[in-house]
Amino acid sequence: MEHRDLLRVGIVGAGGIAPPHISGWLAIGAEVLLLRRGGAAELAATHGLAVIDDLAELLDRVDVVDILSPTPTHAGIALAAIARGRHVVCEKPLALDAAEAQRMADAAAAAGIRLFPAHVVRYFADYARAKEQADAGAIGDLVELRFRRTVAAPEPAWFFDADAGGGVIRDLMIHDLDQALWFAGPVVEVSAAQAGSGAPPQTAEVVLTHASGAVSRIVAEWLAPGTSFRSTAEIAGTHGVLRVDTAAPVSPPSDPYLAQLADFASALAAGTPVRVSPQDGIAAVSLVDAACASLAAGAPVRVAVG
Repeated sequence: MEHRDLLRVGIVGAGGIAPPHISGWLAIGAEVLLLRRGGAAELAATHGLAVIDDLAELLDRVDVVDILSPTPTHAGIALAAIARGRHVVCEKPLALDAAEAQRMADAAAAAGIRLFPAHVVRYFADYARAKEQADAGAIGDLVELRFRRTVAAPEPAWFFDADAGGGVIRDLMIHDLDQALWFAGPVVEVSAAQAGSGAPPQTAEVVLTHASGAVSRIVAEWLAPGTSFRSTAEIAGTHGVLRVDTAAPVSPPSDPYLAQLADFASALAAGTPVRVSPQDGIAAVSLVDAACASLAAGAPVRVAVG
Protein backbone atom coordinates (compact mmCIF):
# COMPACT_ATOMS: atom_id res chain seq x y z
CA MET A 1 0.00 0.00 0.00
CA GLU A 2 1.36 3.44 -0.93
CA HIS A 3 2.37 5.91 1.77
CA ARG A 4 -0.30 8.39 2.84
CA ASP A 5 -1.13 10.41 5.92
CA LEU A 6 -4.88 9.80 5.77
CA LEU A 7 -5.90 6.72 7.74
CA ARG A 8 -8.32 4.56 5.82
CA VAL A 9 -10.62 2.31 7.83
CA GLY A 10 -12.84 -0.48 6.57
CA ILE A 11 -15.81 -1.32 8.76
CA VAL A 12 -17.31 -4.82 8.70
CA GLY A 13 -20.72 -4.89 10.36
CA ALA A 14 -23.67 -2.52 10.22
CA GLY A 15 -25.48 -3.21 13.49
CA GLY A 16 -26.20 -0.95 16.42
CA ILE A 17 -22.55 -0.54 17.40
CA ALA A 18 -21.56 0.76 13.95
CA PRO A 19 -22.73 4.41 14.25
CA PRO A 20 -20.52 5.32 17.24
CA HIS A 21 -17.53 3.66 15.57
CA ILE A 22 -18.18 5.51 12.31
CA SER A 23 -18.59 8.82 14.14
CA GLY A 24 -15.40 8.19 16.12
CA TRP A 25 -13.31 7.44 13.05
CA LEU A 26 -14.66 10.44 11.18
CA ALA A 27 -13.98 12.68 14.19
CA ILE A 28 -10.27 11.82 14.11
CA GLY A 29 -10.08 12.48 10.39
CA ALA A 30 -10.09 8.93 9.00
CA GLU A 31 -11.63 7.95 5.70
CA VAL A 32 -14.24 5.25 6.32
CA LEU A 33 -15.43 2.55 3.94
CA LEU A 34 -18.21 0.07 4.69
CA LEU A 35 -18.42 -3.55 3.64
CA ARG A 36 -21.79 -4.26 2.08
CA ARG A 37 -24.00 -5.85 4.72
CA GLY A 38 -27.60 -5.41 5.82
CA GLY A 39 -27.93 -1.81 6.94
CA ALA A 40 -24.70 -0.61 5.29
CA ALA A 41 -26.52 1.38 2.60
CA GLU A 42 -28.45 3.36 5.21
CA LEU A 43 -25.31 4.05 7.23
CA ALA A 44 -23.45 5.10 4.11
CA ALA A 45 -26.21 7.53 3.15
CA THR A 46 -26.32 8.99 6.65
CA HIS A 47 -22.57 9.52 6.92
CA GLY A 48 -21.65 10.05 3.26
CA LEU A 49 -19.54 6.89 2.96
CA ALA A 50 -18.66 4.47 0.18
CA VAL A 51 -19.88 0.87 0.31
CA ILE A 52 -17.55 -1.89 -0.86
CA ASP A 53 -19.00 -5.11 -2.22
CA ASP A 54 -16.58 -7.74 -0.93
CA LEU A 55 -14.00 -8.23 1.80
CA ALA A 56 -11.03 -8.70 -0.54
CA GLU A 57 -11.66 -5.35 -2.18
CA LEU A 58 -12.11 -3.68 1.21
CA LEU A 59 -8.78 -5.09 2.39
CA ASP A 60 -7.09 -3.73 -0.73
CA ARG A 61 -8.24 -0.21 0.05
CA VAL A 62 -7.71 0.26 3.79
CA ASP A 63 -5.06 0.39 6.51
CA VAL A 64 -7.29 -0.78 9.38
CA VAL A 65 -10.22 -3.18 9.52
CA ASP A 66 -12.78 -2.51 12.26
CA ILE A 67 -14.74 -5.71 12.95
CA LEU A 68 -18.25 -5.11 14.29
CA SER A 69 -19.90 -8.22 12.89
CA PRO A 70 -21.34 -11.18 14.89
CA THR A 71 -18.84 -12.91 17.16
CA PRO A 72 -18.45 -16.15 15.13
CA THR A 73 -17.12 -14.10 12.19
CA HIS A 74 -14.42 -12.22 14.12
CA ALA A 75 -11.55 -14.67 13.76
CA GLY A 76 -12.00 -15.34 10.05
CA ILE A 77 -12.18 -11.65 9.16
CA ALA A 78 -9.29 -10.74 11.45
CA LEU A 79 -7.04 -13.48 10.09
CA ALA A 80 -7.81 -12.42 6.51
CA ALA A 81 -6.99 -8.82 7.37
CA ILE A 82 -3.77 -9.76 9.15
CA ALA A 83 -2.67 -11.92 6.21
CA ARG A 84 -3.16 -8.86 3.98
CA GLY A 85 -1.08 -6.70 6.35
CA ARG A 86 -3.98 -4.71 7.76
CA HIS A 87 -4.28 -3.65 11.37
CA VAL A 88 -7.38 -4.82 13.23
CA VAL A 89 -9.81 -3.29 15.68
CA CYS A 90 -12.23 -5.95 16.91
CA GLU A 91 -15.34 -5.50 19.02
CA LYS A 92 -15.66 -7.61 22.13
CA PRO A 93 -15.56 -10.49 22.59
CA LEU A 94 -12.39 -10.95 20.59
CA ALA A 95 -13.44 -14.49 19.62
CA LEU A 96 -15.74 -17.36 20.54
CA ASP A 97 -13.14 -18.87 22.87
CA ALA A 98 -9.70 -18.13 24.21
CA ALA A 99 -7.92 -20.55 21.89
CA GLU A 100 -9.36 -18.78 18.85
CA ALA A 101 -8.49 -15.38 20.34
CA GLN A 102 -4.92 -16.57 20.93
CA ARG A 103 -4.64 -17.63 17.27
CA MET A 104 -5.64 -14.12 16.24
CA ALA A 105 -3.06 -12.57 18.55
CA ASP A 106 -0.32 -14.95 17.45
CA ALA A 107 -1.00 -14.22 13.78
CA ALA A 108 -0.91 -10.47 14.41
CA ALA A 109 2.34 -10.69 16.35
CA ALA A 110 3.99 -12.83 13.68
CA ALA A 111 2.96 -10.36 10.98
CA GLY A 112 3.89 -7.23 12.93
CA ILE A 113 0.23 -6.14 12.88
CA ARG A 114 -1.66 -4.33 15.64
CA LEU A 115 -4.70 -6.15 17.07
CA PHE A 116 -6.88 -3.98 19.31
CA PRO A 117 -9.74 -5.49 21.34
CA ALA A 118 -12.41 -2.78 21.61
CA HIS A 119 -13.18 -2.97 25.33
CA VAL A 120 -14.77 0.45 25.41
CA VAL A 121 -15.60 0.57 29.14
CA ARG A 122 -11.91 1.23 29.85
CA TYR A 123 -12.51 4.57 28.10
CA PHE A 124 -15.57 5.61 30.10
CA ALA A 125 -14.31 8.60 32.05
CA ASP A 126 -15.67 7.56 35.46
CA TYR A 127 -14.29 4.02 35.18
CA ALA A 128 -10.90 5.37 34.10
CA ARG A 129 -10.97 7.86 36.97
CA ALA A 130 -11.74 5.10 39.49
CA LYS A 131 -8.94 2.98 38.06
CA GLU A 132 -6.45 5.83 38.45
CA GLN A 133 -7.55 6.36 42.06
CA ALA A 134 -7.33 2.66 42.87
CA ASP A 135 -3.87 2.39 41.32
CA ALA A 136 -2.76 5.43 43.33
CA GLY A 137 -3.69 3.64 46.56
CA ALA A 138 -6.63 5.90 47.39
CA ILE A 139 -8.61 3.03 48.93
CA GLY A 140 -5.77 0.75 50.00
CA ASP A 141 -5.66 -2.90 49.00
CA LEU A 142 -8.66 -4.09 47.01
CA VAL A 143 -10.99 -6.42 48.91
CA GLU A 144 -14.32 -6.71 47.09
CA LEU A 145 -15.48 -5.43 43.70
CA ARG A 146 -19.09 -5.36 42.56
CA PHE A 147 -20.17 -4.73 38.98
CA ARG A 148 -23.68 -4.66 37.53
CA ARG A 149 -24.78 -4.06 33.92
CA THR A 150 -28.44 -3.94 32.87
CA VAL A 151 -29.92 -3.26 29.43
CA ALA A 152 -32.81 -4.24 27.19
CA ALA A 153 -32.17 -7.62 25.56
CA PRO A 154 -30.96 -7.48 21.95
CA GLU A 155 -33.45 -8.49 19.26
CA PRO A 156 -31.35 -10.70 16.90
CA ALA A 157 -31.59 -14.37 17.84
CA TRP A 158 -27.87 -15.01 17.29
CA PHE A 159 -27.04 -13.19 20.53
CA PHE A 160 -28.67 -16.05 22.49
CA ASP A 161 -27.13 -18.91 20.51
CA ALA A 162 -24.38 -20.66 22.48
CA ASP A 163 -22.33 -21.02 19.29
CA ALA A 164 -22.84 -17.43 18.15
CA GLY A 165 -23.40 -14.52 20.54
CA GLY A 166 -23.17 -16.94 23.43
CA GLY A 167 -25.67 -15.29 25.72
CA VAL A 168 -25.51 -12.61 28.37
CA ILE A 169 -22.13 -13.63 29.82
CA ARG A 170 -20.16 -13.68 26.58
CA ASP A 171 -21.78 -10.65 24.98
CA LEU A 172 -22.67 -8.31 27.87
CA MET A 173 -20.89 -9.37 31.05
CA ILE A 174 -17.53 -9.53 29.26
CA HIS A 175 -17.32 -5.76 29.73
CA ASP A 176 -17.23 -6.18 33.50
CA LEU A 177 -15.12 -9.33 33.44
CA ASP A 178 -12.55 -7.14 31.70
CA GLN A 179 -13.05 -4.41 34.32
CA ALA A 180 -12.48 -6.91 37.14
CA LEU A 181 -9.22 -7.99 35.52
CA TRP A 182 -8.22 -4.37 34.91
CA PHE A 183 -8.77 -3.37 38.52
CA ALA A 184 -7.84 -6.48 40.47
CA GLY A 185 -5.62 -8.59 38.22
CA PRO A 186 -5.47 -12.32 37.46
CA VAL A 187 -8.21 -14.72 38.55
CA VAL A 188 -7.74 -18.17 40.09
CA GLU A 189 -11.37 -19.32 40.46
CA VAL A 190 -14.66 -18.65 38.67
CA SER A 191 -18.18 -19.53 39.80
CA ALA A 192 -21.18 -18.80 37.56
CA ALA A 193 -24.96 -19.01 37.73
CA GLN A 194 -27.53 -18.02 35.13
CA ALA A 195 -31.30 -17.69 34.88
CA GLY A 196 -32.80 -17.93 31.41
CA SER A 197 -31.27 -19.27 28.20
CA GLY A 198 -32.09 -19.16 24.52
CA ALA A 199 -34.31 -16.08 24.84
CA PRO A 200 -34.69 -13.00 27.04
CA PRO A 201 -34.76 -12.27 29.85
CA GLN A 202 -31.36 -13.55 30.89
CA THR A 203 -29.57 -12.79 34.14
CA ALA A 204 -26.16 -14.11 35.10
CA GLU A 205 -23.96 -13.75 38.15
CA VAL A 206 -20.27 -14.61 38.18
CA VAL A 207 -17.97 -14.57 41.19
CA LEU A 208 -14.23 -14.23 40.57
CA THR A 209 -11.54 -14.98 43.12
CA HIS A 210 -8.42 -13.04 42.20
CA ALA A 211 -4.86 -14.19 42.84
CA SER A 212 -4.51 -11.21 45.18
CA GLY A 213 -7.34 -12.52 47.37
CA ALA A 214 -9.82 -9.88 46.23
CA VAL A 215 -13.26 -11.08 45.12
CA SER A 216 -15.32 -9.66 42.23
CA ARG A 217 -19.09 -10.18 42.07
CA ILE A 218 -20.55 -9.42 38.66
CA VAL A 219 -24.17 -9.33 37.51
CA ALA A 220 -25.35 -8.84 33.92
CA GLU A 221 -29.00 -8.62 32.85
CA TRP A 222 -30.78 -8.64 29.50
CA LEU A 223 -34.29 -7.51 30.33
CA ALA A 224 -37.54 -6.43 28.66
CA PRO A 225 -37.68 -4.01 25.73
CA GLY A 226 -37.46 -0.44 26.92
CA THR A 227 -35.21 -1.23 29.89
CA SER A 228 -32.81 1.67 30.36
CA PHE A 229 -29.09 0.98 30.15
CA ARG A 230 -27.24 1.27 33.43
CA SER A 231 -23.89 0.05 34.67
CA THR A 232 -22.43 0.41 38.14
CA ALA A 233 -19.22 -0.47 39.92
CA GLU A 234 -18.29 -0.49 43.59
CA ILE A 235 -14.60 -0.97 44.35
CA ALA A 236 -14.00 -1.59 48.05
CA GLY A 237 -10.55 -1.52 49.57
CA THR A 238 -9.06 -1.65 53.03
CA HIS A 239 -9.33 2.16 53.34
CA GLY A 240 -12.41 3.16 51.38
CA VAL A 241 -14.78 2.63 48.47
CA LEU A 242 -14.92 3.98 44.92
CA ARG A 243 -18.25 4.06 43.07
CA VAL A 244 -19.23 4.43 39.42
CA ASP A 245 -22.81 4.78 38.19
CA THR A 246 -23.71 5.68 34.61
CA ALA A 247 -27.03 6.99 35.94
CA ALA A 248 -25.16 9.56 38.04
CA PRO A 249 -21.89 10.36 36.26
CA VAL A 250 -19.18 12.38 37.99
CA SER A 251 -16.83 13.24 35.12
CA PRO A 252 -17.75 15.68 32.34
CA PRO A 253 -19.57 14.10 29.37
CA SER A 254 -17.26 12.46 26.84
CA ASP A 255 -17.42 9.97 23.97
CA PRO A 256 -15.71 6.71 24.98
CA TYR A 257 -15.89 5.32 21.43
CA LEU A 258 -14.02 8.33 20.12
CA ALA A 259 -11.53 8.04 22.99
CA GLN A 260 -10.75 4.38 22.28
CA LEU A 261 -10.34 4.89 18.53
CA ALA A 262 -8.21 7.99 19.05
CA ASP A 263 -6.02 5.99 21.47
CA PHE A 264 -5.57 3.26 18.87
CA ALA A 265 -4.86 5.69 16.01
CA SER A 266 -2.31 7.60 18.12
CA ALA A 267 -0.59 4.39 19.20
CA LEU A 268 -0.53 3.17 15.60
CA ALA A 269 1.08 6.40 14.38
CA ALA A 270 3.63 6.57 17.21
CA GLY A 271 4.35 2.87 17.63
CA THR A 272 3.38 3.09 21.31
CA PRO A 273 1.21 0.78 23.47
CA VAL A 274 -2.57 1.13 23.47
CA ARG A 275 -4.68 0.91 26.63
CA VAL A 276 -6.11 -2.53 25.74
CA SER A 277 -3.69 -5.22 24.55
CA PRO A 278 -4.46 -8.44 22.68
CA GLN A 279 -3.64 -10.30 25.89
CA ASP A 280 -6.32 -8.28 27.71
CA GLY A 281 -8.85 -9.42 25.12
CA ILE A 282 -7.75 -13.03 25.44
CA ALA A 283 -7.90 -12.89 29.25
CA ALA A 284 -11.49 -11.63 29.18
CA VAL A 285 -12.53 -14.41 26.80
CA SER A 286 -10.75 -16.92 29.05
CA LEU A 287 -12.99 -15.84 31.93
CA VAL A 288 -16.04 -16.31 29.71
CA ASP A 289 -14.79 -19.83 28.94
CA ALA A 290 -14.36 -20.50 32.65
CA ALA A 291 -17.80 -19.13 33.47
CA CYS A 292 -19.36 -21.39 30.83
CA ALA A 293 -17.45 -24.35 32.27
CA SER A 294 -18.75 -23.47 35.73
CA LEU A 295 -22.33 -23.32 34.43
CA ALA A 296 -21.92 -26.73 32.81
CA ALA A 297 -20.39 -28.28 35.93
CA GLY A 298 -22.66 -26.53 38.42
CA ALA A 299 -19.57 -25.78 40.48
CA PRO A 300 -16.65 -23.35 40.67
CA VAL A 301 -13.73 -23.96 38.30
CA ARG A 302 -10.06 -23.21 38.85
CA VAL A 303 -8.21 -20.96 36.41
CA ALA A 304 -4.51 -21.21 35.65
CA VAL A 305 -2.63 -17.96 36.25
CA GLY A 306 0.01 -16.85 33.77
